Amino acid sequence: MPPLKFCANISWLFTELPEFSQRIYAAASAGFQAVEAAWLYDSDIQELQRVKDATGVEVVLINTPPGNLKKGDLGLGAVPGREVEFKQGLDLALQYARALDCKRIHLMAGRIPVGSDRTSIAKEMETIFVQNLKYAADILSKEGITGLIEPINTRITDPRYFLDSPHQAASILAKVGKPNIKLQMDIFHWQIMDGNLTQSIQKYFPLIGHIQIAQVPGRNEPDSAGELNYSYLFSTLENQGYQGYIGCEYKPLGSTNEGLGWVKDYWTHSK
Repeated sequence: MPPLKFCANISWLFTELPEFSQRIYAAASAGFQAVEAAWLYDSDIQELQRVKDATGVEVVLINTPPGNLKKGDLGLGAVPGREVEFKQGLDLALQYARALDCKRIHLMAGRIPVGSDRTSIAKEMETIFVQNLKYAADILSKEGITGLIEPINTRITDPRYFLDSPHQAASILAKVGKPNIKLQMDIFHWQIMDGNLTQSIQKYFPLIGHIQIAQVPGRNEPDSAGELNYSYLFSTLENQGYQGYIGCEYKPLGSTNEGLGWVKDYWTHSK
């Protein structure tokens, strides 16, 4: 069984440094061969390209732009009336993905509009999301890029997020029917919404295109105190033959480097 591959989420890790370019250097110095990020769009694309080339670090995942964060947006993929903005955001994400040779883009679903009831608007939002995902799939396939959809828990993190369970995501993927649109499994969110992680990993494994990790409920290092036994979960993923990246999307309890003992131990023992 090949060892698991971890990438540093530089929107969450190495935030002691203000610039994404600095965080890429820091990730490389810590031993990471890959990084992921949410939104790089305030960073100069040529500077990111230069740092990527200088370090040899792979950029494995970026998100589509969130929309207007100040007005409460968190993605636009399923939001009624925002289809044009979703396509514009996808174009911007593609510019960065091309420049950074990034082969995965998280196509963010977005939130239930303020004043709307989830039950009454869910069908309309699903229809919009499926249409937008089909549009994205055709564009991304020409670039050799995989689009990802990620359920985000609505119990703790974001009560208004549209896509909140692997079951809902799997149903949407079946309606999209495109091989380059896959499921992004954030174990933190899946545990909060459903638990039953062993069976969920096995059931949805063929759909999974990327994984992210954090402890529950604090969203800190995987080896911090919490509900999840990551030694067991890593073994489960190894036994399934998972060969994609695992994004370290957590809040360090102290400095980033102080909290990396768990991954350095894994690297040491998997050699």
